[in-house]
Amino acid sequence: MIPRSWSEIVSRALAMDVGRGDVTTEALVDENHLAEATLWARQDLICCGLPVLMEVFAQMDARIRVIPEQEEGAPVASGAAICRLAGPARGILTGERVALNFFQNLSAVATQTRRYVARIEGTGAQVVDTRKTTPGLGAMQKYAVRIGGGRNHRLGLDDGILVKENHIAVAGGIPAAVARLRARAGHLHRIEVECETLEQVAEALEAGVEVLLLDNMDLEGLRRAVRLVDGRALLEASGNVTLETIRGVAETGVNLISVGALTHSAGSVDVSLRVTVMRGPK
Repeated sequence: MIPRSWSEIVSRALAMDVGRGDVTTEALVDENHLAEATLWARQDLICCGLPVLMEVFAQMDARIRVIPEQEEGAPVASGAAICRLAGPARGILTGERVALNFFQNLSAVATQTRRYVARIEGTGAQVVDTRKTTPGLGAMQKYAVRIGGGRNHRLGLDDGILVKENHIAVAGGIPAAVARLRARAGHLHRIEVECETLEQVAEALEAGVEVLLLDNMDLEGLRRAVRLVDGRALLEASGNVTLETIRGVAETGVNLISVGALTHSAGSVDVSLRVTVMRGPK
């Protein structure tokens, strides 16, 4: 089962793609034809999105069976079968593209996340995502981050307080911004403040901020911030973090490393759905 909101996303995707009908498939495939198909990995990947793929085919035709060959979150080697399908051929062929679009992107996010997590193993730091997601697919992509071993930052603007540079400018500085938030925020809300300099780090600490986002600091700046904070707040490093640089960032002693590339640059994994058996009406 997937959340109702995800089912609605699948419905909209199918409506957009199928429109008034699949003119090619309806002309070439009899409505009583049955088919079997296999989804193959064409690269090493982390399997993610099978529940969404299953929802696509369930909406196309409830008679289509999806038989997983891999578990959600499992590493899959290139050339391995991911799942098998059996049922009405029209539904399989018509739903193929939408199903693969979801699966390829979510598996790419999970695969990308797993790479970043592996790079910082043993450091004590954790990889978190950002709100740089595909509009409408944010919840799915953040699910894929979790499947890949990462953690979620805010799901949306209503999910946490993060004071960024423009908020600071409008509020008149960090102390003023924090004071206004303390007066309004609920007792369960922690405040996170973006800091670009060590002076801002000191200001935020003085204001009692619980989480500091260290934005685009070099490694020495991060190390100095860690020493200055000395465990009094959580520290999140952010800004142009790559697979090549994340280990060094983690070794400075920060607690969290946010990586926009987990979702905005993941792309799609390479998979292929092939019909292996098709039977006509008896």
